[in-house]
Amino acid sequence: MKVVLLAGGLGTRISEESHLKPKPMIEIGGRPILWHIMKLYSHYGFNDFIVCLGYKGYVVKEYFANYVLHNADLTVDLAKGALEYHATNHEPWRVTLVDTGAETMTGGRLKRVAQYLDPDEPFCLTYGDGVSDIDLGALVEFHKAHGKQATVSAVSPPGRFGALEIIDGAVQRFIEKPPGDNGLINGGFFVLQPQVIERIKDDSTVWELEPLEGLAREGQLMARPHDGFWAAMDTLRDKNTLEALWASGEAPWRLWK
Repeated sequence: MKVVLLAGGLGTRISEESHLKPKPMIEIGGRPILWHIMKLYSHYGFNDFIVCLGYKGYVVKEYFANYVLHNADLTVDLAKGALEYHATNHEPWRVTLVDTGAETMTGGRLKRVAQYLDPDEPFCLTYGDGVSDIDLGALVEFHKAHGKQATVSAVSPPGRFGALEIIDGAVQRFIEKPPGDNGLINGGFFVLQPQVIERIKDDSTVWELEPLEGLAREGQLMARPHDGFWAAMDTLRDKNTLEALWASGEAPWRLWK
């Protein structure tokens, strides 16, 4: 099953770093967050990726074009102009990198990579800025079992501030950064049938508007709740939080060995 990664946005809310590179290439623990997302999918056996590029897409292309070079021991024979690779540490990935336009919206990006998808097989779709310990294998099985056109992971966003439980003016309990208001949001991990692309008009279509709204209205969108770890890297603060988790050695999304 193929995995489509949306990696073309500007990342304006984390402009401290995104003015130099695409948001999905901002590093957590010395690796782009895009790599972390791909490692999660690979952990569940999904190794065929289609990356939708846009803003500074050449940075992503150069990263993967040089991936083996940067993760291997090698001998450079200057006389022959040849490289000899020795011990390598690379992934079993096949990565298709597609320029989907600098100004294209999320739905338009998906439509632009339709030619690289199998018309008879469901595929995964996610954003290039969110990590989770979600069971992607179970998500795919859930999708195949219900027979609808689309599945979305549903998560409760983490709270940003400590909460107070107050009775008669007295603080009874303080809860440091509890989950959100118990509402569920789009967790960003989708499993889709190829025909959903027919709902996308053109480059200006936002996936989260007309296509998803239409799927929901027609009863073709199913949700699978995930109550584990989930985080989106929207701001520098989010980036630093994920960096600290990785540095601690207890990053919840690191399911791979």
